[in-house]
Parts: sequence; structure tokens; C-alpha cells
Amino acid sequence: MKKIAFICVHNSCRSQIAEALGKHFAGDKFDFYSAGTETKPQINQDAVRLIKQLYGIDMEQTQYSKTIDQIPTPDVAISMGCDVGCPYIGRAFDDNWGLPDPTGQSDEAFIEVIEQIKRNILMLK
Repeated sequence: MKKIAFICVHNSCRSQIAEALGKHFAGDKFDFYSAGTETKPQINQDAVRLIKQLYGIDMEQTQYSKTIDQIPTPDVAISMGCDVGCPYIGRAFDDNWGLPDPTGQSDEAFIEVIEQIKRNILMLK
């Protein structure tokens, strides 16, 4: 199966959501990973709470913040958006989803980003 990696600077919010939803909705078609150029001590707690509430997925059970060198070399690398700086991963991105970082915003802002990620993943499938 092709390996798809979702990349953000901190690998704590959008890329983690994409990894969780990718595995949930298209894990039978692709292997999904997320990574960053830096890490955070934990996944964004609003993302964890909302993904659990909306989809019953506990990201903290199977995911953690990691750098690009800690995942297999991806066949497809997707940037979540460069509003907090575009990470350099040693090659060009195959796609940039251009999603705003919802960190520190309302649940509604998070849910908008979550639903856009879901739509993008279903299009990948």
C-alpha cells in the first residue's frame, strides 16, 4: 500500500487529525502517517477531545507527536497548510491542503477543519 504522510511544523493538531481520519476512513487503501519538523509534548487536547466525540477515535492511544525522520519514507507527502510556516522535509510536497490552524480557537473552527480533512481523505480514497 502507498504510504501517505501528513506534515505540519509541530505534528500536534491538523496532521494528527488527518492521520487518525485517514486510518479510520481509508486505512484499507493506504498506510497513513503524520509528522513534523518539530514536536510537542502531546497532541492538541481540543483535537483529541473532538475526534473522540465525533468519531470515537482516541488519538492518544495510537498516535504521538513525531518528526519526519521517525516515519517511513512516504510515497505521498501532504502539507496541512503553511500558516504557521511551511516545514522543509527534504523534497517538494505532493499537495498542500491549505488548512488554517484551529489551535486556540472555538470548537466550531476545529470542526470546520476536521470536516475539510475528512472530505479530502474521502477524495483520496
